[in-house]
Amino acid sequence: MINPTPTKTGRPWKWHRVLYVQVIAAVIVGILLGHFFPDLGIRLKPLGDAFIRLVKMLIAPIVFCTVVHGIASFGDLKKVGRLGIKTLVYFETVSTLALVIGLLVVNYFQPGAGFNVNPDTLDSKATQSYIQKAQALDTTDFFLNIIPNSFLGAFVAGDLLQVLLLALLTGAAISFLGPKGAPILRMVDSVSSIFFGIMGVVVKAAPIGALGAMAFTVGSFGLASLQKLLALMAAFYITSGAFVVLVLGSIALFCGFSIFRFIFYIKEELLLVLGTSSSETALPGLMQKMRRLGCHRATVGLVIPTGYSFNLDGTNIYMTMAAVFLAQATNTPLDIPHQLGLLAVAMITSKGASGVTGAGFITLAATLAAVPSIPIQSLALLLGIDRFMSECRALTNLVGNGVATLVISRWENEVTPEILRANLLKAPGLSSADPSEDPLA
Repeated sequence: MINPTPTKTGRPWKWHRVLYVQVIAAVIVGILLGHFFPDLGIRLKPLGDAFIRLVKMLIAPIVFCTVVHGIASFGDLKKVGRLGIKTLVYFETVSTLALVIGLLVVNYFQPGAGFNVNPDTLDSKATQSYIQKAQALDTTDFFLNIIPNSFLGAFVAGDLLQVLLLALLTGAAISFLGPKGAPILRMVDSVSSIFFGIMGVVVKAAPIGALGAMAFTVGSFGLASLQKLLALMAAFYITSGAFVVLVLGSIALFCGFSIFRFIFYIKEELLLVLGTSSSETALPGLMQKMRRLGCHRATVGLVIPTGYSFNLDGTNIYMTMAAVFLAQATNTPLDIPHQLGLLAVAMITSKGASGVTGAGFITLAATLAAVPSIPIQSLALLLGIDRFMSECRALTNLVGNGVATLVISRWENEVTPEILRANLLKAPGLSSADPSEDPLA
């Protein structure tokens, strides 16, 4: 009998107690339950919903405490402003590149050609709720909505941009207090530890949430439901994968680290996203891991929450690909000027659905509403597969925001390539690491 591999503490490594192993097993079980017992799979939906709600409950206070502590401990508010400008420039550059890549790929492969769908025969009622939400995404209202009606209202609504604004103001106010702000800073740090502790407890339920979410998805739509739109799904998944490996990989290489090693480093968070189709479930864990790599707390607290609204690479690829796909499927002429107009609109609408459930689908609806040449009722074609597309969107968004954090940290000289590579080697599961030492494992 082979003994379990001992850890540095002398205790055997019990692989079945590692979180990502449990999540993988739960996803497989969920797929099998949804396929062979679809009615049961559909009834398991509350398990996934409950886990996502538990995580969302903690996101606002964790982001608030992290950003406040980071900015207040920085001391130099000019540096914070410089950090914010660099972050927004990076976000706009990379997210626009994602939109362009999606546009080029869908025009080359033309997955919607030959569908010959008559928009008048589609059920517009199925997409009515998305259309109504999209029409509410006015640019002025978007910026006004960043300001909450009350201080606590931001936490009640769970809007990350509102929480981020409050955190920036609070962190700046504590900095202005000078030495008098030190006790407040210690208190914020202690409160932050409490919320991360609660998250450590909640995240242990991730396999149950992943099982319920996956069983519901397969039980509701079935494996066969993917066949008709498989071409679009394949093109989107391949494009997103290529974007991560080639675009983000090149950026990572320029900054001195490997994109593959980074992906392995955040594998627990990626599996949470895969199981729940929500990148928000991985936000607290991603923030913790970025700090372990050597990124300053203020950088992590500013870049990642902002990235969840302004750096959605996967959502951007999806929007241009899905919009042109629908035009192809409905035989809607879309010449180069119209596509450039679509690109310009998408650059704005991709920033406008922060904190809205089903943001990727809603931003697509907002884009189509602003480009009347594509029949908006054609959205019904994508309803059946949006759940599967959302997983790829969320995974790409997560990797993109992680890479963005490391890039900004390198620009700010917070971490050297040597330290970054050394810390990545300490990831659970690599040669010199002990999986039992990872609090998320």
